[in-house]
Amino acid sequence: MKNVFKYSVFSLLFMATLMVTSCQDEFEELPGPDEQQTIMASSTTARLIERTSSNDGSFDNIVDGASCFALDFPYTVEVNGIQITIDSREDLQVIEEIFDAIDTDVDVLEIIFPVTITFSDYSKITINNREELMALAEECLEGGADDDIECIDFVYPITLFTFDINEQQTGSVTVNNDEELRLFFKGLDENDLISIDFPVTLKLYDGTEVVVNSNSELAAAIENAKDACDEDDDNDYNDDDFTLERFNNLITECPWLVREVQRDAISQTDQYFEYLMNFTEDGGVTVRDRLGNILNGTWSTRMTDRGVLLNLEFEFLVDFNLEWFVYEIEPGKIKLYAEGGNKIILKSVCDIFNDDPNTLREILRECVWVIKRVFNNGEEVRRLIGYEFKFMAEGVVTLSNGINVSEGSWVITTNAQGRLVLALEFGNEPTLNFEWLLSDLRNDRLKFNIEGTGYELIVQRVCDDDPANVDGDVMEIRNVMMGGEWIVAQYKEGEVVQTQNFMPYTFVFGAEHVMSITLGQTGTTQAGIWRVLRNSDGKLKVYLNAGIEGELADLTDDWDFVSMTSNRIELKSYSDTNASYDVLVFEKP
Repeated sequence: MKNVFKYSVFSLLFMATLMVTSCQDEFEELPGPDEQQTIMASSTTARLIERTSSNDGSFDNIVDGASCFALDFPYTVEVNGIQITIDSREDLQVIEEIFDAIDTDVDVLEIIFPVTITFSDYSKITINNREELMALAEECLEGGADDDIECIDFVYPITLFTFDINEQQTGSVTVNNDEELRLFFKGLDENDLISIDFPVTLKLYDGTEVVVNSNSELAAAIENAKDACDEDDDNDYNDDDFTLERFNNLITECPWLVREVQRDAISQTDQYFEYLMNFTEDGGVTVRDRLGNILNGTWSTRMTDRGVLLNLEFEFLVDFNLEWFVYEIEPGKIKLYAEGGNKIILKSVCDIFNDDPNTLREILRECVWVIKRVFNNGEEVRRLIGYEFKFMAEGVVTLSNGINVSEGSWVITTNAQGRLVLALEFGNEPTLNFEWLLSDLRNDRLKFNIEGTGYELIVQRVCDDDPANVDGDVMEIRNVMMGGEWIVAQYKEGEVVQTQNFMPYTFVFGAEHVMSITLGQTGTTQAGIWRVLRNSDGKLKVYLNAGIEGELADLTDDWDFVSMTSNRIELKSYSDTNASYDVLVFEKP
């Protein structure tokens, strides 16, 4: 896993290496700038190239516990008694979520065999049982003994040339990805000579690019970068390992909301839910309750064999007074634990406190916002999926499904804690008439809720009218979907096929996001909503709203885009109810 860690001296090291290539005592012997541009397949430079292009086996360590190979998709696992199919890297997050759902249970994961695994050199074998897998996994040491270099990547395509012993060119090949490059080197003999068509571009772990013009520059760039980030090759998923420095930086960079508190195995969450904690570098911590009252305390940390311990001391907030074991860090969340049934879960809220309300006002007015999900008293209001908000000046907001438009009012304020609030009022849509507290702000997504209730609103930003935000993949999918009539060729809920429920219907995806659904050849037609967008996680999504009644209600969802041809579109959506994926395939009749 290529988790990004700031490594501020990398650029200086890289430039120094290029200027003074003789200072290589701490590295393997690397080629000098004046050496012949051909290299032997067994050279140090060739070995660095192989390691950089090797298959990363660490991303699925939550499943196989081994960094030197990865399981090929798709495969099936049983997680704490729930069977799920893993089709992509993103699906591994589902395993983590199941593990995290109950922090006091014993997590059990069973792989359904046989499975195929791919090694670092892209060779594959079939594994028939757990014993065979464990025998191979034992060869991969915890902590990163895998062979691949993950902190730097090649930017393709790259052209390479082969030579005979007299350095006469015998051939050339252009490679387009890591696998092709690794297999090219795998097919060479030790004494074979090759050269690279420079310049070559490499991308570092932090997204910056480096251009190299010779073998010596290439070797130096890889050598300097290979240990510049945490490859997260341990058996945790999503980088649960961390240093004392990293934790101290993390806890002081943003305010934190209390999401869960347990003392002596008794839940105290209701009392402390969404208290705001602000840690400062001088060891002070300020807690603001839901009414805005302030409680002050201190904090300190130390590193032990178990990991980081966080000590909290308050005069009045006694339920927090413990030395807590920091047992997990994940994006936007910290989990604390102490023996005897004590637990605290904190959520990062960098963007939703003490902000100028004008900032959120401007964000809302930049583009339209599409409803991803609405919960009213704990019940999902599926009929509003795909509806579009448009926030305008003078406190005017519209809500549209592409055919009907409702007008209401909106106001941005702050509550006693300094938390941003969106107040909505629609005369004909009382479901939305609340003062929604901002709980999550991402690049293109906003999440609002009402604390302590089952009310939640999640909206996704869509900027179709802005040429700077045109997404080629989104446009291509839209154009194909608008290219005629479609029928449902397959619909499955887990392993249960229900395609027959949709055989009478024909679908047309039209302008203004209006979906027309016709029963039979000349039957009645009803309107729905369809949208294609890329969400804040970078996933391509297809929103469908076919109503909430009858069999068509099963299609109302925010579907993950899987694949597409000119006459076939495949979508999937994870069902919490069935703990499996629903699959929807459209084809042209």
